[in-house]
Amino acid sequence: MADSRFFLNAGPFTLRELCDHVGAELSDGSNPDLVIKDVGSLEDAKSDEISFLDNKKYVSALADTSAGACILDKKFAGKAPEGVSLILTNKPYKAYALIAQKFYPSISASSNSIHSTAVIAETASVGDNCVISAGVVVGENVEIGSGCQLAPNVIIHDGCKIGENTSIGANATVEYSFMGNNCEIHSGVRIGNRGFGFAMEPDGYVNVPQLGRVIIGDNVEIGANSTIDRGAGPDTVIGNGTKIDNLVQIGHNVQIGKQCVIVAQSGVAGSSVLGDYVVMGAQSGVSGHITMGTGVQIAGRAAVIKDVEAGQAVAGTPAMPIKEFFRLVAMWKKQLNTKKGS
Repeated sequence: MADSRFFLNAGPFTLRELCDHVGAELSDGSNPDLVIKDVGSLEDAKSDEISFLDNKKYVSALADTSAGACILDKKFAGKAPEGVSLILTNKPYKAYALIAQKFYPSISASSNSIHSTAVIAETASVGDNCVISAGVVVGENVEIGSGCQLAPNVIIHDGCKIGENTSIGANATVEYSFMGNNCEIHSGVRIGNRGFGFAMEPDGYVNVPQLGRVIIGDNVEIGANSTIDRGAGPDTVIGNGTKIDNLVQIGHNVQIGKQCVIVAQSGVAGSSVLGDYVVMGAQSGVSGHITMGTGVQIAGRAAVIKDVEAGQAVAGTPAMPIKEFFRLVAMWKKQLNTKKGS
């Protein structure tokens, strides 16, 4: 059960309400009137809580669960203990996410709440039902949509636009940027910093003015302490629904498509293009001026130094098609075993 000091539970709900909420079906013998008070893990859930199974590795935990209800695929229904009510769906993890959101919805204000220490320029506009916390600074001509939440010490620089129902975490800074609706920006994020561009001359480096912006779509999430540089002339663009993990660096002029996933400690160098649905594993990197096609998958710690066609999966340094990489790994192991045996 989530700690009530930090999370507000909106329950309880009947099992039928939860099932209808996710558009699933109840198994035969399930109790639609069962009152569910919370979500929990298979190991820890109680008889008035609901859990889920999404990975067959945890079937043994399902067999021992004390949960009153469980969300799972129909093929695992026979593994559940007798008496456990079941919500059946071919997407149990998604169903669990929706049910957990129902129990723990985002809290929105019913009127503006602006802390006395916040500084908001007279030319800025703040929409209805916004929460502006202590130490926030909102610059000239800033536009903030309704339902936004700005945590302590957030700085929104002059001219920026923030869409509706967007939250920005503590100590984050936003400059030279337009941001869409329903975004979640975590603590310490830096958006719109100067791009890393300069002319390299023997007598010294000459900075190139970075005259672009950062354009962020709707439903984008940016993890803690990540940085997104503004463009040098063209804009840096983050597409709708993209998820960026903690400690990620996005260089100037980068174009990222919709619903991409970029995992922690990864980096994308300037002027590279990621098509829609690209996935970058942890600590992977993309060199500058590289194009990743739609649906490309980059394994953790891979280093991409040339274009990758749509739909390919790559691994290694330098990155290569993943099947080639694993063939090389098998060869290396064979050679190593041969040397050990000689």
